[in-house]
Amino acid sequence: MTDTDVIVVGAGVVGLAVGRALASRGQSVIVLEKNSRFGEETSSRNSEVIHAGMYYPTGSLKARLCVAGKHAMYAFCAERGISARALGKLIVAPSASDVAALQVIHDRGHANDIPDLEIIGPDRIKQMEPEIVAQAAIWSPSSGIVDSHSYMLALLGVIEDLGGALARNAPFLGATPIAGGFEVRVGGEEPMTLTTRQLILSAGLWSTQAGRAVEGLDPALVPETRFAKGNYFTYGGKAPFTHLIYPMPSAGGLGIHVTPDMSGHARFGPDVQPVDTLDYRVDESRKAMFAESIRAYWPGLDESLMQADYAGIRPKVGNALTQFEDFRILDQSSHGLEGLVCLFGIDSPGLTSSFAIGEEVASRLA
Repeated sequence: MTDTDVIVVGAGVVGLAVGRALASRGQSVIVLEKNSRFGEETSSRNSEVIHAGMYYPTGSLKARLCVAGKHAMYAFCAERGISARALGKLIVAPSASDVAALQVIHDRGHANDIPDLEIIGPDRIKQMEPEIVAQAAIWSPSSGIVDSHSYMLALLGVIEDLGGALARNAPFLGATPIAGGFEVRVGGEEPMTLTTRQLILSAGLWSTQAGRAVEGLDPALVPETRFAKGNYFTYGGKAPFTHLIYPMPSAGGLGIHVTPDMSGHARFGPDVQPVDTLDYRVDESRKAMFAESIRAYWPGLDESLMQADYAGIRPKVGNALTQFEDFRILDQSSHGLEGLVCLFGIDSPGLTSSFAIGEEVASRLA
């Protein structure tokens, strides 16, 4: 007998979604969180965008789980009265030289089972967003925004309603395989040892440390996690846009985009800034670079109305700072330890994919 069926390490949006999926299948679940609240790191410092899934290589985990997660998130939020609005997105090609690359994204989206994408021209763009200047754009009606805090609160609510628990201020110190499961060491003011049949590592920025703390897990399977800072600037006054506005994707990210928030204001970002430490102060020296990037598709930008807002840090593995890297979900088939699932490199579209990642983990454990 073990103390619980499942221990999930990390109460970010993905860890909570994994806990929900397993609790919904009748498992007893404890989610360990080193901070005093859930979702304090990457999950609370992002664009809160629901992505459609056209950016990612067909057949990749990111493509499959983003598309499935988008549909699941809209349905879950609708059932619980959580604000999740399909504003629609324009991916704009400011110059004629960008149009061919735009077509590639469009065609990949159709291959990824997003049939509602269409390429529109300058006249239609002007009708939808008069301030935007572009040669062409992809119109993605299923893209949107979500109240991520309420979404995470609802996931936790499901876990607790089904008898599970969130352990706050409870850092994961390590785990040792035992007969029928794992012995898990938990720190904090009252250190303890728990036993569990199944262990899921969803530690986000701390995934490397968590993986290395599991005895018997081959260190070669634990990737180094690098930090990518994303700065955000807010725009004074009412947002001039009613849709999400994205440029062509850039190395390591989707470009500096415009997100109308739930209150009707506009937010610019994120950029991709490699960093070595968790410094959440906005790098205001990047404001001019932001403005130059935005003016490529919105010449009317008033830089004086841009103000530093917040910054987030995303976990990157492999070469993700410069090129595509897929989510890494390791189960027994890859590491040989029954009941263990490790999540590495869960960056964008992690929020959109979260519900589907939870279902993926549950199905692999089944």
